[in-house]
Amino acid sequence: MGVSKSDAIIIVGGGAFGLSTALHLSRKGYTNVAVFERDDHIPPRYSAANDLNKIVRAEYEDPFYTELTIQAIAEWKTPLFAPHFHQAGFLHCVSGDAPQKAIDTLNRFRASAERDAQIKPHVSSLDGEADIRQIAWQLDGPLPGWNGYFNRFDGYAHSANALAAVYRATQGAGVRFFLGEQGAVDEIVYVSTVNGRNCAGIRTKNGQFHSAALVIVAAGAGAGRLVPQLGQQVVAKSWSVAHVHLTDNETSRLRGIPVTYARDLGFFFEPDPKTNLLKLCPMGGGYINTDPKTGVSHSPGTLSDSAFIPEEDETQIRKLLAHTLPSLADRPLVKRSLCWFADTNDSDFIIDYVPDMGSSLMLLSGDSGHGFKMFPIVGSWVTDLLEASDDKQSLVRWRWKQPNAKAGQDWGGDVSWRLGASKELSSIMPRKASKL
Repeated sequence: MGVSKSDAIIIVGGGAFGLSTALHLSRKGYTNVAVFERDDHIPPRYSAANDLNKIVRAEYEDPFYTELTIQAIAEWKTPLFAPHFHQAGFLHCVSGDAPQKAIDTLNRFRASAERDAQIKPHVSSLDGEADIRQIAWQLDGPLPGWNGYFNRFDGYAHSANALAAVYRATQGAGVRFFLGEQGAVDEIVYVSTVNGRNCAGIRTKNGQFHSAALVIVAAGAGAGRLVPQLGQQVVAKSWSVAHVHLTDNETSRLRGIPVTYARDLGFFFEPDPKTNLLKLCPMGGGYINTDPKTGVSHSPGTLSDSAFIPEEDETQIRKLLAHTLPSLADRPLVKRSLCWFADTNDSDFIIDYVPDMGSSLMLLSGDSGHGFKMFPIVGSWVTDLLEASDDKQSLVRWRWKQPNAKAGQDWGGDVSWRLGASKELSSIMPRKASKL
């Protein structure tokens, strides 16, 4: 198609993928870029990246993603991103009761770290409680049977703050933002052509039509509703997130701890010094919200539908704390929620034009619960595709696919680093109290 530097480009979604795209388009000299976001502020509450922190770990079973993360970490250390990146290390273990799948996954991750020349010098083995306390003396729990490795190359990013920084930077570079009712996209608008149809722009919920030479859908878990032809390539999935509110002294005591991840239990981060919140996530197969007519999972329509965590996840979190920080194991869990993301069945992203649209509609999706670490470089993949001479995604693994998926399958359950089967949201929703 050939989009010029002055043509109108619309990005749907103001989360991590959308903001990164806006940043890289502006850096490449595209001057007519607009971001549409349904929330009235950025970071948007609907984005999985509107969060205290996300893991930034480089070791993948697949060397392709290891190399990408090494590139991303280099960018995390540049002026725009560095204030939000904390190279605190990644303490990666299993407990003594871990199932074999968790142990096998840990060993593959360790092997990945040790075979990469850049990462290997930062890796050390952890064989039990004494070794772990050398890394993080604050972990004063029994750590029963814990063993694994520590990777100093890794860390975490304060994701909401990083999004806010890029929002300010892109505004300063001339990117326009439409938020709230003005930014809530109701539909993609198409026009007929001699070759089929093209995307002509978007219509927002207030009835306004906005034309564009290119629409890029980076709507996270909401992509399936806007681009239904996706089918089951991308489905909405969620995991639980909860927090413990600490005192000033408790936050200070835990300052500098590494990301602590028990592959069979869950993980937590250094507490946030501004809010005194310690973020915790249980390990599990996640939750889906399947439309029985299509077999596609969509995120719930309102934020309140996700403002809870299931009892089994709370039990898992408390077990993790009992192993590591027992003084916190019975504390109230606050700011509980399900965090929804766009999942693919192989954890590969989809960065491609929607077929038969004359390269007028692009999809940027499938973060699959591991994409945020790539935040500084995601947008460069969009500009690479945009400027490809043949309008084709050169990486087969990121192309639009036509899966032969069956409704009711355990979507993404075969991904090796996940434990447990997905459950339907309807099966875990809290029971509403009777009005009688």
